[in-house]
Amino acid sequence: MYEEKKKNHEDPLEPIPSYAGVGEVQEGAHDAVFGEITGEGPNYRNVGWLGTSVLMMKTQIGLGVLSIPVAFDALGVVPGVIVLIAIAAITTWSDYIIGVFKLRHREVYGIDDVGELLFGKTGRIVLGTAFCLWWIFVAGSGMLGISIGLNAVSDHAVCTAVYVVIAFIVTVILGSIQTLGRISWIAWLGLFCILTSILIVTVAVGLQDRPSAAPKDAVWVPDYKIAANPSFTDAITAVSTIVFAYAGTPAFFSLAAEMREPRHFNKALILCQSVVTGFYLAIGIVIYYYCGSYVSSPALGSAGPVVKKVSYGFALPGLIASTLLFIHITGKYIFVRILQGSRHLTSNTPIHWMVWLGCTFGVGLIAYIIASAIPVFSDLVSLVGALLGTPMCFQPMAGMWLYDNWSKGNVHRTTRWYAMVAWCAFVIIAGTFLMIGGTYGSIVSIIASYNETGGSAAWSCADNSV
Repeated sequence: MYEEKKKNHEDPLEPIPSYAGVGEVQEGAHDAVFGEITGEGPNYRNVGWLGTSVLMMKTQIGLGVLSIPVAFDALGVVPGVIVLIAIAAITTWSDYIIGVFKLRHREVYGIDDVGELLFGKTGRIVLGTAFCLWWIFVAGSGMLGISIGLNAVSDHAVCTAVYVVIAFIVTVILGSIQTLGRISWIAWLGLFCILTSILIVTVAVGLQDRPSAAPKDAVWVPDYKIAANPSFTDAITAVSTIVFAYAGTPAFFSLAAEMREPRHFNKALILCQSVVTGFYLAIGIVIYYYCGSYVSSPALGSAGPVVKKVSYGFALPGLIASTLLFIHITGKYIFVRILQGSRHLTSNTPIHWMVWLGCTFGVGLIAYIIASAIPVFSDLVSLVGALLGTPMCFQPMAGMWLYDNWSKGNVHRTTRWYAMVAWCAFVIIAGTFLMIGGTYGSIVSIIASYNETGGSAAWSCADNSV
């Protein structure tokens, strides 16, 4: 199937997607993923590079950044910074490869397409299933994050289970907006709000005399560690937490597919990773320096109850924006797979709307049920992140480079070719180690958590913001 598509794409007579301007569709334009683009349906190719960069940031800055100071506490600030920069470098390269691969293989829409190119139908099924499960669990985690924010702002005025239902309804409705181009304004708002909320906490912890959780009956001396001595389980869990903060990578396939001009993908990527990494370093170092071992998780609770309310008030739009993106991207992936090759994909027909709304509602409903019904959900997200999220950010991208460049070694093996093969091998080995180690650490954490507390009750009313 892909050989045929590749031949078709390389045919110089094939029409290339082209747009007259922002929001305008050139009649008869053809996209290798979405098919015929006309004015009668949604324009799936209408996201500029700046909007793409904001969407990239919003898939990453959200749930993960709030746990970085805790990861620094486990590793120590210097090893924590080194690990964060290393993971930033590897994931930036992985994201870069997505942009390059998309230009060479226009028919690629998701990571499952890569799986089929590399390993056939088995690869498509494995990576496609992993992609859906990963984002559904993250969407569920996002709904719980919203419920935490609502509890914090309202002093637990309503049963937490009701807040999770509210989060489900709001994110599914907003996530059902048809195109990423129309969602980008929400991403702008969400990004501004989440950055503001974390900056408020960062400034507040610097101004207070001690973190909120520190003892009140003694002189407070910051107990941050330059280098810690964690157990293997604590260390690998901390590293997995940092990986989670960069785990928006699988969504970048969908973002590239909806760009007006995919050649600007790297421009968007550079802006995204620069802002994200700089922000992670600043927030992680400053909050951990002032809070030490008494840093809260999530970090928004580190500066006391008043600042906690204010910061969560600002964070809520950001948490909503992240969660609706997770629902939208997963629903869009399933939607495209169901209707690809059909006129209903790009036309506003009844079938188009029934399938689209069924996909977003179904993804949101499954995420809600999993988040509300599983007693150890937060630990389970860590397990799924290690088992599914990590291998979607590392190994496939190394395989993509090898797929496009291995044959060049049969012609002319340059020093650069050898270096890149070695780099790809390192990425595959590192990703596999993090997957196995992170999975082990998560299982140990789940067992310890369940033995200690028995987990939370299904559809619990208890305040989850304390």
